[in-house]
Amino acid sequence: MAKGTTIKMWRRTLIVLIVMVVLGFGLIVVSLIRLQLVDGAELQKAAVDQQLRDTTISAQRGTIYDRNMKPLAQSATVWKVVLAPAYIDKEDETLRRTISTGLAEILELDAEDIYERTEGTSYYDVLKTKVETDVKDRVVQFIEENDLGNAIQLQEDYKRYYPFGSFASTILGFTGTDGQGLAGLEAYYDEYLSGTAGRLVTAKNAVGTDMPFQYEQKVEAQDGYNLVLTIDEVVQHYLEQALEEGIANNQVENGATGIVMNVNTGEIVAMAVKGDYDPNNPFIVADEEERARIAELPEEEQQAATTAALEEQWRNKAVSDTYFPGSVFKMVTLSMALEENVANEETVFTCTGKYVPVQGERAINCHNTSGHGTQTLVEGTMNSCNPFFIYLGQLLGTETFFDYFEAFGFTEKTGIDLPGESQSIYHDEDMTLMDLAVESFGQNFSITPIQMITACAAIANGGYLVQPHVVSQIVDNDGNIIETADTTVKRQVISEETSERVSKILQENATSGTAKNGYVAGYRIAGKTGTSEKIGADGKVGSDDTYIASYCGFAPADDPQYAVLVYFDEPTGSSYYGSAVAGPVFAKIMNEILPYLNVETKYTEDEAGSVGVSAPNVIGKTVSEATNELTNNGLKILVKGSGDTVIAQAPDPGSSVPSGGTVVVYTDEASMNQTVAVPDFTNRSLSDVNYLASQAGLNIKVTGAYNSSAATARTQDYAAGEQVEPGTIITVNFVEEDTVR
Repeated sequence: MAKGTTIKMWRRTLIVLIVMVVLGFGLIVVSLIRLQLVDGAELQKAAVDQQLRDTTISAQRGTIYDRNMKPLAQSATVWKVVLAPAYIDKEDETLRRTISTGLAEILELDAEDIYERTEGTSYYDVLKTKVETDVKDRVVQFIEENDLGNAIQLQEDYKRYYPFGSFASTILGFTGTDGQGLAGLEAYYDEYLSGTAGRLVTAKNAVGTDMPFQYEQKVEAQDGYNLVLTIDEVVQHYLEQALEEGIANNQVENGATGIVMNVNTGEIVAMAVKGDYDPNNPFIVADEEERARIAELPEEEQQAATTAALEEQWRNKAVSDTYFPGSVFKMVTLSMALEENVANEETVFTCTGKYVPVQGERAINCHNTSGHGTQTLVEGTMNSCNPFFIYLGQLLGTETFFDYFEAFGFTEKTGIDLPGESQSIYHDEDMTLMDLAVESFGQNFSITPIQMITACAAIANGGYLVQPHVVSQIVDNDGNIIETADTTVKRQVISEETSERVSKILQENATSGTAKNGYVAGYRIAGKTGTSEKIGADGKVGSDDTYIASYCGFAPADDPQYAVLVYFDEPTGSSYYGSAVAGPVFAKIMNEILPYLNVETKYTEDEAGSVGVSAPNVIGKTVSEATNELTNNGLKILVKGSGDTVIAQAPDPGSSVPSGGTVVVYTDEASMNQTVAVPDFTNRSLSDVNYLASQAGLNIKVTGAYNSSAATARTQDYAAGEQVEPGTIITVNFVEEDTVR
């Protein structure tokens, strides 16, 4: 081969090599650029994932307290059981079987599954979460007895706990298995309560096995904030107990709702819905009859029926359901009329038993079909006369009526800090005269209970529409205040003068009018009853003959502090009217909560005689001396025992004893163990009740319409036949049965 040819060949080869090198390095450079600039972040994350294990550490959820710092919802410590198979000798068959069978028995897990998991190389394999302390103690004992070292570990975790069970459940709500709030305050304030989870970062070696714990990094969890509510646990208990008794006494088919509100601040002191559920077990249908009904359904229908039943029991009807308010709304129409000066206390109207608001249209009947005759505005309110209030509505006109309807807050949500608040359903300013006629006495528009009591508070407090709320403060674990809910006044709806005039009329109504079944002596109750028809299955009002019985009022009428609304959905007992069904429950609630809330009593001259005197202290005195002192105070004495000196007495010294009541004195130890059976006072007149109580050596306190000759005892706070100490005070509620709506 010629020399020139050889040189050309080498040149060609060199060029090819250079091209190959350039192309090769070029591809490498391009790959490096792509790896670093394009895919760098993703590859870096993948590398970290290969080298580290990131485990979430649960944050402790904040506690929910009542206004007096009593825990209503809190996070109890539970445990997470973690297996670390990397520490287990795979050749030691006996050890692996010991671990699997022992843990399976304690944790109620499958032994074979645990045995297979001991073959792994991980340092972190979660076997079970939410383990209670008693089970954790058994695991600890098992570890110590078998010298298992790091093979099994326990990590602190948290479980939501509601110490009072179903108490206030529709307010509190509940959490899911992941700790997230799913209903009530737990959901509404989840962002504050949940806190921030921590992290446990564990290194892995080249083959992907967790490295020992000295290579861990831990970021502590930040606990959630705590809620301090406006709810008072004692008042809440009184409210719930009264609603439950009302449901039982009146055979109520669809539960009951009640709200207690501070009229001046908008604080919700109590709110209850019955029936409710246990937030510790929220996914169990609480109503036994409903569970039984679902169990009888075809299997393919049970899931849907269970879901519907759960959603129903979780609903807070006080904010999520709308209803026709009925005659309790008359306090609003009354306020409009007085504020607009279209009527005053002496305005008269003649009720013939019906009213034709629009010529040619149907007549609207009064509950008193024979008519109330000529009556003043005050008398019309006390008679709960529908035609009178239709007349007031016509005087106001559609435009003015709607302006006040809107100003009282009925066209918008209240904004209460609870989830699921419903919007009201109403006719706007384009309503017809017939619409106006019916709405004037509270029918054919739907509002929520929270809207009604908020409007009632405005009528009571001088005309100011305040923002209702259930959370007072958000605080951290050191007591530092994160947020505070102050009183928010949205607007003034009526003047203070009108507020005082309406309060006076409603007080007279509760004293001797249709609302007297809700009366409590000494507390100047102002109230209004309501009986509203429900929409039937065919979509027509009243077609199913189902009703809502309600009572809305406040006290004291001359210095309003607290408003209460109670309503019973579909009472099927002897009466369905608000006066007979809801009135006695309202009285029971007020009788219990007002003394507790330190509301001052002011008795009329007539009331003072029946309310009673303070029991003098006769302990240590002779029977003769005690007799003289008690007689001089207008009280009777019942001597127990054969001694000469009083060693104890009932009621206690200083307790209020009804005028003419009995003080039992004990003169020896043996006599102090005696009890008496409570008589059955129900369906008896006041004189009969007094006689039976005197014969048994008991005292009575009366509430409701006891001044009415037509009233009889409806309920008593100690059951008939119950054994009590002589001298015990029995509260008896009197009800005047009528057909007042």
